[in-house]
Amino acid sequence: MRILIVGAGAVGGFFGARLIQAGADVTFLVRPARRALLERNGLAIESPHGDFTVRPKLVLAEDVTPDYDLIVLSSKAYDLESALASVAGASSRGLLLPVLNGLAHMAMLDARFGRPRVMGGVVHIVSTIAETGAIRH
Repeated sequence: MRILIVGAGAVGGFFGARLIQAGADVTFLVRPARRALLERNGLAIESPHGDFTVRPKLVLAEDVTPDYDLIVLSSKAYDLESALASVAGASSRGLLLPVLNGLAHMAMLDARFGRPRVMGGVVHIVSTIAETGAIRH
């Protein structure tokens, strides 16, 4: 299964890094500044369960292709339209798993992609991005 995670922030970055650690095929769709930081430092996780760093596959919106079985939307709810525009090249197939606050986005995603392709998602985590760019859990 090929997974595309939209954003490598505190939520998407944490879960994506854990998936990579477990052997999953994960790519992060990121903006240029985040890409430069991740290429330089890797995606570091600081956690009471163990610190680690992965060197993830990265893609920019203009280079994304429809090769993913699962697209995880981990943007902020207020940035959803921008996030959906960035996955336009990847969203012609596969399932979408939004992990955003609230439920207001579900009807819009169902209308845009078809209800059978949109999954419900809930995550419970306290995490933030540290000054270094690491994700602190």
